[in-house]
Amino acid sequence: MNEDSQRLANFRVHLVPAVLALANPPWQRDVWLDPSTFESLDHIFHTLFDDFCDADEPERYLGTSLRTQEEVALMKELGAALNAAADEAPNDTDAEYLQAAAWSEVVAVAGRLAQVMVGNDLGELAALHESEAGIQPTNQACSEEAH
Repeated sequence: MNEDSQRLANFRVHLVPAVLALANPPWQRDVWLDPSTFESLDHIFHTLFDDFCDADEPERYLGTSLRTQEEVALMKELGAALNAAADEAPNDTDAEYLQAAAWSEVVAVAGRLAQVMVGNDLGELAALHESEAGIQPTNQACSEEAH
């Protein structure tokens, strides 16, 4: 694995779980609203806006933490939804965010982005496995059998 691939993998280990957390309201209530747990929505904001991406301007993270233009577009949409929810949380508490009218859009966009990111990661893993094992990709093998 080259250095760029390693950096992408390291960033996504943090980024994908943050997006998955935003797509899961029961988990949010169970974890973020429980004062005895370590993780909070603040951690998610730092992951998406500061540490591993910039959800306001995700274009520069293409190839660093985002794999495709579709991921970039959805991350930008997620950033806008999170900012809209922040406008409804004057005290910046997790409970306020989860009660914001804009929160349903956060969950919906995060769900779409999570699906795309996980699908892209699984595709990369399959391609890596196939290349290391010397296996032809499945779609090529099927088309060759048809001829």
